[in-house]
Amino acid sequence: MRRVEHVMGFPVSLRVDDEHVPGAAVDAVFAWLRAVDERFSPFRPDSEVSRLDRGEIGLDEVSADLAGVLDLCEQYRAATGGAFDVRLPGRGLDPCAVVKGWSVQRAAELLKAAGVERFCLNAGGDVVAAGGPWRVGVRHPEQADKLCMVLEITDGAVATSALYERGAHILDGRTGRPATGLLSITIVADSLTEADSTATAAFAMGAEGIAWASSRPGCEVFAVDAGRRVVRTRGLPVAVAVTA
Repeated sequence: MRRVEHVMGFPVSLRVDDEHVPGAAVDAVFAWLRAVDERFSPFRPDSEVSRLDRGEIGLDEVSADLAGVLDLCEQYRAATGGAFDVRLPGRGLDPCAVVKGWSVQRAAELLKAAGVERFCLNAGGDVVAAGGPWRVGVRHPEQADKLCMVLEITDGAVATSALYERGAHILDGRTGRPATGLLSITIVADSLTEADSTATAAFAMGAEGIAWASSRPGCEVFAVDAGRRVVRTRGLPVAVAVTA
């Protein structure tokens, strides 16, 4: 079974290789992601995030889900010395960097709870998979038609932060300016919550983010810095090293 929808501003594709696919579980995945977009998008004036940012509700009034997301955001802000920050001066509250991985991981957990054993859920290039092996390509940071690595994932997640899709969109919270020092960084972790948030936070830190991400428990790293130096951790589950 394969299904693709445009949700939260990017394509989300789901492939399930089980012999019997519970359609209700698949429907629940996309319904959940649509609901997350409605509740947490800073681009929707009626979302919970926008209402909090305008002061219409207080922190003691937000949902348990948003409280949990904001707690994760604070954990990454503290761990990066402020490089990762969802409350930048002059900008509205924007927790999207955590919401994406968190919500897609929750979607994967809905599938598992429904008994789905072998699936690959790809949200705008970030992947959570189960029942592998699954092969996940890592795009070359400067050549759109090439891969620089193919990873093999059995049960886990892969996320990449880079310049190639949206340009210099990740800001260093310590300076308020676009992050420099990295062309791309890919994180492999047990959950997409960890992989996606760590990739964004490390990119915001710049070159020092490579060592920081590598030190996080359960995270494997593949990075290309601004000088085109390639760094990868020993435990990275490499299937094919396409381009150095």
